[in-house]
Amino acid sequence: MSGAGIKVFVISTSWHTQIMDGLTSGARAELERSGATDVTYWEIPGAFELPLAAQKAIDLGAEAVIALGVVIQGETPHFDYVCNAATDGLTRVQLDSGVPIGFGLLTVNTEAEALARAGLEGSKEDKGAEAVQAALTMVRLAQF
Repeated sequence: MSGAGIKVFVISTSWHTQIMDGLTSGARAELERSGATDVTYWEIPGAFELPLAAQKAIDLGAEAVIALGVVIQGETPHFDYVCNAATDGLTRVQLDSGVPIGFGLLTVNTEAEALARAGLEGSKEDKGAEAVQAALTMVRLAQF
């Protein structure tokens, strides 16, 4: 999917550095393969902040937003609240604005599950790249 001529914002959270490095690298590589050149990268505190950051990116003219993060299950219901708030918020921003958001927020039980999806050497999946592919596909679909 071509990203040429599309203004893209990649928003990544700051927790779990190794996993986030993999997700961000996967998104960056996929954007380069797509031909996207108008790309802005933001690092934000955490997953709860993703919806507001996505809205701010759209306010600045983003035509696609890539939301990257990871929330790992802990001993408290904090996991549920953060995952629900981030997911519901990103959905709302996407529907209210009409701007596609590539959902690259890993919501996992263990760090090992996140590493398997982070696009690192030995990972079975690259959710950063997949989030880019999804957002670019939706941008192109909306152009018809």
